[in-house]
Amino acid sequence: MAEKLKEIAMECGVSEQAIRGWCRRNHVAKDAKGSFAISESVKTQIYRHYGHEERNYVAKDAKANSETCESNETALIAMLQRELEVKNQQLTIKDKQIEELNARLAEISNALVLSQQTAQAEQLLHAGTMQKLSSVETEQNQQQTDTDVESQTEMSSKHKSLWKRLFGRD
Repeated sequence: MAEKLKEIAMECGVSEQAIRGWCRRNHVAKDAKGSFAISESVKTQIYRHYGHEERNYVAKDAKANSETCESNETALIAMLQRELEVKNQQLTIKDKQIEELNARLAEISNALVLSQQTAQAEQLLHAGTMQKLSSVETEQNQQQTDTDVESQTEMSSKHKSLWKRLFGRD
């Protein structure tokens, strides 16, 4: 692809950097290697931009019936057909780019939904753990309270027994 850029730059009389800059400004798609995918339509646009007509640019029609028909009308039709072809190629490229972007968007949306579901599950798990810890602490506190009450009851019964022994009443 670099040879193609060099070739175009040499034919237009500009640097490769100028061609790359034009490609960036005009959002030319890149291929799998990361180089600009320069199709014939893009090449034609570059030549037009830098004021250089591509060799063999216009396919000449077969001999026209008369010279008058061949002159202006044929040139105009050929120019319009070229423009239509360029626009159709650009639309095809843009359609592919839109499809790729939509696929990426769908992947990102799915990842976001999955992330949100995971976060929700983590929150529920955390809440369940906190509730379990709270119930365990409550149970331990209740057991401690029961133990304290029992020990106070035992001490008071021992105390009463001593009182009863001394005075014989409660």
